[in-house]
Amino acid sequence: NMSLGDLKTNDNDSAFRKFKLQVELVQGKHCLTNFYGMNLTKDKLCTLLKKWQSTIEAHVDVKTADGYLLRFFVRRIRRKMLEIVNRECSVELKDVVNRLIPDSISREIEKAAGSIFPMHDVHVRKAELGKIIELHGEKVARLDGYEPPVLKSV
Repeated sequence: NMSLGDLKTNDNDSAFRKFKLQVELVQGKHCLTNFYGMNLTKDKLCTLLKKWQSTIEAHVDVKTADGYLLRFFVRRIRRKMLEIVNRECSVELKDVVNRLIPDSISREIEKAAGSIFPMHDVHVRKAELGKIIELHGEKVARLDGYEPPVLKSV
């Protein structure tokens, strides 16, 4: 888990957004990582909750153009949110991450749903990587209780 404020040099305004990165390959001192998820911090979520206001949350599963399956959790008006998230995330995974960093998906939802009901503090609360594409290999189907053979030398 890394805060977006740590990843960007002079951006403490978006430190409430945490990105999960998974190490795919280690080459010497360099680690090649891949996007694994995004979440808001607990203190930011607590500041969004207010008395006498309702919170609307929806989740949608989206498949990117390069085969990744993402699940988004968004707060506010549902139907418009789902349409916008589907439209914005039908590109490759790196483009989706580039749209999550400045929170442009949330601003699109706020603009589109603002004509229905005036809103503020619209955020993508969480994004999860559901299914990794076939680049990482297929799971091998083996019988239960299978143990690999013991090697005599390593």
